[in-house]
Amino acid sequence: MGAAWASGINLYAAILVLGLLGMTGNMVLPENLQVLTHPLVLGAAGIMYVVEFFADKIPGVDTGWDTLHTFIRIPAGAVLAAGAMGDVNPAIAVAAGILGGGLAAGSHALKAGTRVLINTSPEPVTNWTASVTEDVAVVGGLWIALHYPWLFIALIVLFVLLLIWVLPKLWRSIKKIAGFIKRLFRYEKTENEPAMTPECRPVETVPKDPPRLTE
Repeated sequence: MGAAWASGINLYAAILVLGLLGMTGNMVLPENLQVLTHPLVLGAAGIMYVVEFFADKIPGVDTGWDTLHTFIRIPAGAVLAAGAMGDVNPAIAVAAGILGGGLAAGSHALKAGTRVLINTSPEPVTNWTASVTEDVAVVGGLWIALHYPWLFIALIVLFVLLLIWVLPKLWRSIKKIAGFIKRLFRYEKTENEPAMTPECRPVETVPKDPPRLTE
């Protein structure tokens, strides 16, 4: 669950942490996750982490990056959670994958939603602060999951409760922002429409008097 939660925030940082811990012998990875210690996997994750490190700190670009990674972080979280179970009953691995995918979706939604609200501020400092905080949370969260698993489980329960409370509020705020942008573009379109000149206005036709009967 720790790997799934971390992948929803920063997948490449999670892979680097797990792979480096397994390669250096500080952690015994399950057989299904031994591939994370391969130099090619670590190199690819390192390159993508550097790309995300800079993309995550540019207002607007970070939201586009999060949108693209909706289709990457969530499936990866499910795979990592299932692979972390090792050689067990396939039903247990599938259940772990379902829970891991849901947890990755929750952490990803919280990150992406807060970034949309942060981007309403023009200055980039909040983006940098949020990005660094997320990276520290990934490393610290995995460290707690490995050394104090019961504490991590308690934190995950609190995290799920936080999601239930905050996601509807995030959604309403995002809808307000989207509505404001839509009204702004509609206003600009109206302002840019050329005004009709007197020559272009339709000529009003005056109805003629009906014929009068004469004696």
